[in-house]
Amino acid sequence: MIAFTFPGQGSQKPQMGTAWKDHPSWELVEEASDLSGRNVEQLLVSADAQTLTETRNSQLATFILSMVVLDAIERTGVEPAFHAGHSLGEYSALTAAGAISFEDGVRLVTERGNAMQTAADAQEGTMAAVLGLDDDKVEVACTRTDGDVWVANFNAPGQVVIAGSPAAIAAASLNAKELGAKRILPIKVGGAFHTPFMAQARDRLRKAIADTELRDPNRPVFANVDGLPHSRGEEWSSLMGAQLTSPVRWRQTLHSLHSAGSTVFIELGPGSVLTGMAKRTLKGTGVSTSSIQSPGDVDQLLETLSQPGPPGAQVTGAGASEGEFLYAVERLIVSPGTGVFQPAQTIKVGESVATGQLIGQVGKVEVRSPFHGSLQGMLALSGERVTTSQPVAWLRV
Repeated sequence: MIAFTFPGQGSQKPQMGTAWKDHPSWELVEEASDLSGRNVEQLLVSADAQTLTETRNSQLATFILSMVVLDAIERTGVEPAFHAGHSLGEYSALTAAGAISFEDGVRLVTERGNAMQTAADAQEGTMAAVLGLDDDKVEVACTRTDGDVWVANFNAPGQVVIAGSPAAIAAASLNAKELGAKRILPIKVGGAFHTPFMAQARDRLRKAIADTELRDPNRPVFANVDGLPHSRGEEWSSLMGAQLTSPVRWRQTLHSLHSAGSTVFIELGPGSVLTGMAKRTLKGTGVSTSSIQSPGDVDQLLETLSQPGPPGAQVTGAGASEGEFLYAVERLIVSPGTGVFQPAQTIKVGESVATGQLIGQVGKVEVRSPFHGSLQGMLALSGERVTTSQPVAWLRV
């Protein structure tokens, strides 16, 4: 079974959205800009590293790019059994699972980023990764410290993040080294996230959550607070609020996903941090991991999932796999908007189609193929009115 995972703050990098600009899913960027009142395209394409380090920028940019990647994957027909996200990524997971709408997701992430930025500005804090030390000993290192420092992320075996005041982080780092830590790596963030330092942001965010419709997710979403699956929308009000001042139990989440049957972990969004954590945490279990950072990665994923006998699947008949995997080599081209469809006169069934080639128009909007392959048929007639995401043609790759 497939688990979709979504990265959090820290995975962003300059120009991380450039590869997606010509993809049909990029339309979400303009919508997000209108909803947030921010220039999201500028954040994804031209913002420098310093700009993206700011909490209010990195969170919104990471969330929107994850939604672009999700939309691209959904257009191919790949569906997960479960969703999970690391810190900010939990909002991506909830949106992907339908627990909150895209509009509310943008609104909440914008408010979350602003609230955390304000809290961080009000109380100086930082974070550091402790490597090569057991979880309980990292907690001991924090407890021994005379100052404000706590465990913020249980990421993977031998990889725990601590957060607090700069002085307390320095002292706890020395304690951790005395207990056997191999390395301490400072993390360049603007605050002590997932600690009591974020109480101000938590209280502000709870007000925004209270105004949000929380629906039952269409797939279980695993929570950061307890590492367990939750399938009722009403549960998420307290879970989302508590997340800001509680540690992210990501290692526990990965084990819970695997225990629930997940054998394929697909990271949707910038970077591949979660992919590395899954490999380390679930080493030796036979799981498959991948990260989707460009349209080319989508094609590669489809080729991988179409192979007989993927990890964890049962193989029957002539090598066909049972489970949540995609076997077909077909790709759907969908409408980027609502309007009257007119196919391109230069393309015919059976001919080769290149990535980016014009398929037709919906009103004045061009429909271009995000895939390469041969045109097998048109699914919309000339002059037919189509809606956004409605299939208009299909290819075989």
